[in-house]
Amino acid sequence: VHWMMYWIIFSLFMATETFTDLLISWFPFYYEVKMAFVIWLLSPYTRGARLLYRRFVHPTLVRREKDIDAFLAQTRERSYQTVLHFGKRGLNLAATAAIQAATKSQGALAGRLRSFSLQDLRFLPEQS
Repeated sequence: VHWMMYWIIFSLFMATETFTDLLISWFPFYYEVKMAFVIWLLSPYTRGARLLYRRFVHPTLVRREKDIDAFLAQTRERSYQTVLHFGKRGLNLAATAAIQAATKSQGALAGRLRSFSLQDLRFLPEQS
């Protein structure tokens, strides 16, 4: 549970860090403060990640649990429909390519066989 809380808080920190680096990286000791914050999150003595998770993240997740569940159900249904759509499309493309390859190769094969008529075989040198 400790590591789950840490990684959730750390991922939120990394997401916000992308924008804060652009805005306040000029601030003195910015990188040192970031490093101290990560150590504070990670330390088993300070339990920073646990504190932030229990105070901010967990109440937000509990408050929005029904919305999250509805979103996940909707996403599951959409992803199922998308997989079916692209699966059918992929099978259609593969079938079309297979049919085109078969018709092209059949025409080439027929042309090759026509070239080996009896007249052509008469002119082959005899092999002993």
